[in-house]
Amino acid sequence: MLAHRSCLITVLPYLRPGPETTSLFRQRRERMTSLTDHADLVDLREVVDVVIGVDTHVHTHTAAVIDARTGGVLEELTVAADSAGYAELVELADRHTPLRAWAIEGTGSHGAGLARVLGERHEVVIELDRPVRAKRRNGAKSDPLDAVRAAREALSRPRLGTPRASGDRQALSVLITTRRSAVEAAGDAQRQLFALVIAAPQRIRDRFAAQKLPAMVRTAATLRVHPGQDAETTATITVLRSLARRIQALAAEAAIHEKAIAAIVRSWRPDLLEETGIGPISAAIVLCAWSHPGRIHSEAAFAMLAGAAPIPANSGQTTNRYRLNRHGDRQLNRALHTIALTRQRHDQPTRDYTARRISEGKNPREIRRCLKRYIARDLYRRLENPRPTPLDQT
Repeated sequence: MLAHRSCLITVLPYLRPGPETTSLFRQRRERMTSLTDHADLVDLREVVDVVIGVDTHVHTHTAAVIDARTGGVLEELTVAADSAGYAELVELADRHTPLRAWAIEGTGSHGAGLARVLGERHEVVIELDRPVRAKRRNGAKSDPLDAVRAAREALSRPRLGTPRASGDRQALSVLITTRRSAVEAAGDAQRQLFALVIAAPQRIRDRFAAQKLPAMVRTAATLRVHPGQDAETTATITVLRSLARRIQALAAEAAIHEKAIAAIVRSWRPDLLEETGIGPISAAIVLCAWSHPGRIHSEAAFAMLAGAAPIPANSGQTTNRYRLNRHGDRQLNRALHTIALTRQRHDQPTRDYTARRISEGKNPREIRRCLKRYIARDLYRRLENPRPTPLDQT
């Protein structure tokens, strides 16, 4: 006969925060507020009681509450990706502790709405990348598993990142993306127009003789179909005119967006435009990548984000070998490249530096890579410590 084992369970009453507990909460909340600014000095486990990992999708979000001390799963919940769902996630967090942090994947895309709501509530939000498939244990994949993995990854990270800011930064991001699509579409249409002119009937080609591409667009926009023309000529003229007018419309749209971008940059960080080689588009791309003070912890990290930091490739007795960095934000890398080229043409100190490095045996590509690294350092220091404007000094 099996013996019955008894187990004593002590039930503790729910404790409401008293003055001492409230003071402790306030102190720890202050540490949480500076958590992401000094992520290399504060351990997440020492600051929060739980981490809420969120796996975001277009229509649903799945959250998992993880104990910061043990890494155990306390609760899981899947909600709709709307205002009601966000409220459910906040209620889920309130059932546990106010000392919490959110680890969210895709804060700039699927998780943007949730990140915005949490930011308005002054919650601590940690930005995570999408999971790497190789890191998933045995290839296991599900929304709850990804939510748990997000929370545990935040606990294990030596440095924590915050979501990019909204406001002017988000406005610039939207305008840059839309302008870029218009410019790329106009470029595609220009290449199509040029190819069609090359293969057009001779009577049409004669209209474009010795013309550059801008003049070809203007000429094509004025073409007319006349009675008695054969089917090939009629179709070619119709398509050339359509492409030319599309190019003109896209160019006008891109100009409108560029004007709006320049206005935001001048109102937000006009000091960037005072630097040689930095125009409104390059400045806007840099501001979108940087976002706000404290998000990027060092100038080396900013250079790595831009793909402008050489990657060590030492092996054996080789101690001074580096590989080209092809990672990071490629648009930011392209902006640094544009600034470097402009300074090599119009900035005398940069031209002197280029001449000196050529005499040392460096080729033009190596020199541009060095310049991009120097520009990344200078931009980071300027962004984190802006110069006072004359209005501020008064």
